[in-house]
Amino acid sequence: MTLSVPTGRAVDLRAQPVDEILDRVERSLQTRFDRDSVVRKRRSLGARTDRDTWVRIERRLLNKIGDQGWNGTERAARLMGISQPAWQGCVVWLDADEPAMWRADETELLLGGPIGTAVLSEDPQLSDAWWRAFNASLDALAAQSTSRVATPDTEPITQDLVTASIRGTFPGAFDTTVEQWLPAHADLNWANMTTPTFCLFDWEDWGNAPRGLDSASLWASSLAVPALADRVWRERHADFASRDGELMTLFVCSKILGPDAHSQDPRLEPARQMVEQTVQELHSD
Repeated sequence: MTLSVPTGRAVDLRAQPVDEILDRVERSLQTRFDRDSVVRKRRSLGARTDRDTWVRIERRLLNKIGDQGWNGTERAARLMGISQPAWQGCVVWLDADEPAMWRADETELLLGGPIGTAVLSEDPQLSDAWWRAFNASLDALAAQSTSRVATPDTEPITQDLVTASIRGTFPGAFDTTVEQWLPAHADLNWANMTTPTFCLFDWEDWGNAPRGLDSASLWASSLAVPALADRVWRERHADFASRDGELMTLFVCSKILGPDAHSQDPRLEPARQMVEQTVQELHSD
């Protein structure tokens, strides 16, 4: 029997008071936050502590927490060969008023500053050394093994989701069956990596996903800067050249071109061009 989980209201942590949440985490982790360092996002908070660590706090509805649990950052600590901030510990609690859970993970400080927002409008001018470290970490991640399922946008990625996303936006006669499922970060964008030293953070949603999800996601985040999108494509060419990489290209383009498309999004036209090319290639496979 499948138990139903009540749904709660969405909360935007950029808009609501958060002092009580910060106070609770301070007491639980026995530390103090630098309140001037607090970063507020829609469903997460982050702040520097007085022991020179970083704490990320997230609220997630219970119906968005599957059977595998909600411990991506903790589980990522065992991954080898990846540049990421070392995990220190956590505190988790159930919301007293809503069907939601809170989680605060403490890690070492980042090795550099975040590159920018999730979608860039300017070239960050990354060094060749940065790209080498980036490739080494993504290759090391894909070579490992996990029972976790990736949850991009907090939704478990499944064959049905891939097919529905692609078919719902790009109907056609080509096969959408994924052949390779490999560990992926599942939230790879320019807000979750640092420069000048490469470091990849925010591991809440990592797990097995179709090959090429991370590469395609970063490429899609770069489309407003053509030279940067081209660099991502060249660096991760092996992913994009695979059949699964082609499917993931369509998967990420479905988010740009689908029902929620924004008419002023500068990524629309390059995404359309890539979809046309990719669909032709899939038909010829």
